[in-house]
Amino acid sequence: MINLAEVFETNKMIEQEHLDVRTITMGISLLDCADSDLQVTCSKIREKIVRLASNLVATGEEIAREFAIPIVNKRISVTPISLVGGNCCKSPEDYVEIAKTLDEIAKTVGVNFIGGYSAIVSKGMTRSDELLIRSIPQALAETERICSSVNVGSTKTGINMDAVRMMGDIMKQAARLTAEADSIGCAKLVVLCNAPDDNPFMAGAFHGVSEADAIINVGVSGPGVVKYALQQIPDANFEVLCETIKKTAFKITRVGQLVAQEASKRLGVPFGIIDLSLAPTPAVGDSVADILECIGVDKAGAPGTTAALALLNDQVKKGGVMASSYVGGLSGAFIPVSEDQGMIDAVEAGALSIEKLEAMTCVCSVGLDMIAVPGDTSAETLSGIIADEAAIGMVNQKTTAVRIIPVEGKKEGETVEFGGLLGHAPIMSVNQFGCSRFVNRTGRIPAPIHSFKN
Repeated sequence: MINLAEVFETNKMIEQEHLDVRTITMGISLLDCADSDLQVTCSKIREKIVRLASNLVATGEEIAREFAIPIVNKRISVTPISLVGGNCCKSPEDYVEIAKTLDEIAKTVGVNFIGGYSAIVSKGMTRSDELLIRSIPQALAETERICSSVNVGSTKTGINMDAVRMMGDIMKQAARLTAEADSIGCAKLVVLCNAPDDNPFMAGAFHGVSEADAIINVGVSGPGVVKYALQQIPDANFEVLCETIKKTAFKITRVGQLVAQEASKRLGVPFGIIDLSLAPTPAVGDSVADILECIGVDKAGAPGTTAALALLNDQVKKGGVMASSYVGGLSGAFIPVSEDQGMIDAVEAGALSIEKLEAMTCVCSVGLDMIAVPGDTSAETLSGIIADEAAIGMVNQKTTAVRIIPVEGKKEGETVEFGGLLGHAPIMSVNQFGCSRFVNRTGRIPAPIHSFKN
């Protein structure tokens, strides 16, 4: 059981160390909204989401006031829309109509993002999947709160290289169509391998087909809290270091458990999972890179960084899993560049490259996240980066992702400003050697030998 004494224990974490509940995300199944008529489908989607989520924002604010716990975002994730629109969408423009409906609904209920404008194509693409994917650039350009994701691979199925190649083009189109806003469309688009069904974090959130009709997932963050704890033991051995991270993660997760239980009870929606992910913000001190420096590397990217991140990720999971019956999503440590001031500083100091970030993704929660690259980066190069990350996820049986932004008109060394939680980012250099012959091969990369378990 959770009691108020545990909440009071976290007051210092909240007031001084940037602890927050990053998001309450309501997952909603839209499978029963599918219809052969596009307008009927949109009407059913509107009715169901408004009925279930109309009190989501107010409930989150009420819990935040009552327990003095900051709840930064209230969000919705829905069934992958390629599954919902397959019967009524005959063109990419039809899917854009659904996107606009979802955007309107998000504004009506007051959530900041709605995820699930998605397709799961790890083994192959249906006609519906392809139409949705081709609609993504226009959908992101003509909406404000839609987030999109495409899962292109898994350990069980291999990597769909046709989809990987297509996503390089889609990223370029999304960047062009939102060029006047520094290509921000790409900041709301992520390409995944081994996507979880219960991820509350955008842009990769969607409501999996294995989930209940509606659920509440909570994502808790707190890199500032972990940093503060480690600053108290600057010269400790690895045993003490690991124990400190683990105990801190336990306390952070208990806060999320309380919020999740309260939100579930007050909204009358079952509790799904707690995602304990050390997700940084642009605020100084709220940084995963700073934690790595506390562990002992001079700058994120220095030798030892990957080992330090592996240690951090593992201890966060060990501490979190003891604090909640249902830990899921992506739990661990995020390493986005634009959202982490310490990562930005490391890039600007020359300590951190895309290649080192790729190595770090082998042991972190997700992958190459919120990385700005020159606008003239080719679609083939983007596809190659996606393929590399998907291969890491496939072989290591973990979720990996690419959220990379080829900023129109920007060159290496310049800076792009997104604002809010998306922060700002230096334009990073990209390997100039090509991979077009590789990514233009058709078909899929087979699943690895260790996938054959049943």
